[in-house]
Amino acid sequence: MLKTMVSRIACVGALFAVTGCAEFEQLGAALGVAKPETTTPAPAADGVPTTGLSTAEALDQTTDAERQAAAQTGGGRALGQTVASLGSPAEPGFWLKTPLVQAETAGRVRDPATGLSVAVTLIPIDGPETAGSRLSLSAMRLLEVNLTDLVTLQVLA
Repeated sequence: MLKTMVSRIACVGALFAVTGCAEFEQLGAALGVAKPETTTPAPAADGVPTTGLSTAEALDQTTDAERQAAAQTGGGRALGQTVASLGSPAEPGFWLKTPLVQAETAGRVRDPATGLSVAVTLIPIDGPETAGSRLSLSAMRLLEVNLTDLVTLQVLA
């Protein structure tokens, strides 16, 4: 009985909180408190916006020239396949963190489903060669893959 009563009180409280929002705004206006404005965030000192980022385009700090250079076709020695997820969007550039390499080196990743490829820096991470990899936001965008997908990639050095 007590549990049911507590649940009902919590539901009623939540209902009042949601429905009262407009009334709180009116009260704030009557007291002379302005509603905060939403603005576009200013870039930080290093040029990377630090707040309010909500799109891949806003997070991708590569230039058109960098994207064009990375999209140029090329070959290389096949290292194997890996399943990659999105790496840290805060790390700019074109890179793949993978256990398929032992030292940082220039390379390329290719999406066999679409045939699109991107020049990347291959960065070693610990783990067996069958472990997954992490791909930069910029590289995922050039490969035109969904940022939430796990994508199978061919890795070339």
